[in-house]
Amino acid sequence: MELRHLRYFQAVAEELNFSRAARRLRVAQPALSRAVKEIESELDALVLERSRHHVRLTPAGAVLLREAALLLERWEESLRRVRRTAAGEEGELRLGYIGPPTQPFLGRLLHEYRHRYPRVSLHLEERTPERVWEMVAKHRLSAGITRPVQTHDALGLRTAPLREERLGLAVLPDHPFARRRSLPWKALAEEALVVLARREGMGLHDAILAGCRDAGFVPRLAQTPSLIGTVLGYVEAGAGLGIVPDSVIDASQALRFVPLTPRSSVPLVLVWHEDDDPPPVRRFRELLLEWNAAGKLWRGMPRGAPCGS
Repeated sequence: MELRHLRYFQAVAEELNFSRAARRLRVAQPALSRAVKEIESELDALVLERSRHHVRLTPAGAVLLREAALLLERWEESLRRVRRTAAGEEGELRLGYIGPPTQPFLGRLLHEYRHRYPRVSLHLEERTPERVWEMVAKHRLSAGITRPVQTHDALGLRTAPLREERLGLAVLPDHPFARRRSLPWKALAEEALVVLARREGMGLHDAILAGCRDAGFVPRLAQTPSLIGTVLGYVEAGAGLGIVPDSVIDASQALRFVPLTPRSSVPLVLVWHEDDDPPPVRRFRELLLEWNAAGKLWRGMPRGAPCGS
């Protein structure tokens, strides 16, 4: 039995008149008669009593009309869902991200995404950079906002650059360095430093060690915590000076950010799987890159710059 036949039967059963049903559907009346006969033949039941003067539903026909209406409504909704999914308006987005660098924009960005695509199911996971890459590569995440890692080329994922975050010193306001507009790396040679642990942020950790090495000294690492917030906590407690990206200082008004020279930075990128790029992921990527190009991601953040600027 074809859906077309059910539509024909539904029109005749609602109009109780073949001529009016034919005009409603813009089809020839014999097509409706054939459709009803085929339905009755397949069901081995009379669904319409018809004569030259009237058309009436049989009890079986009344049941068929109710069930056909439900079926056709469900079918139409299924077609709408398919179209919305193809347009990126329905489906699922599983987004991984690293916390502090995305804090200035992620909430605003996702609010706009949900406004544009309210039927997309959104799942968020905050992870380390390496873990974000791993989970995207294994299709456990749709996309990630993270930093490059050493193995990213081997994972075969696509990336789009978002921003180069400048490295600088996190210090208390009463520290002598806090009054400096910038500070050379070599000024840190005798200081106790607090940096993120390498296992939690390989790219950032290695960039800091490279900056110290290029300045001609081996850093004195007082603490290497696993969270960037803990780095700031140690600095506030007076346990050392923190070396951090410029995006994290806004999270702690008690500290000052002093850029280091020569300039050193760590990138922030969007990563996704080229072989698993459904419409909701494409729409998110389009929105993210649209905002990045317009500077909306970094609103209220004068330091640093988007990639490519």
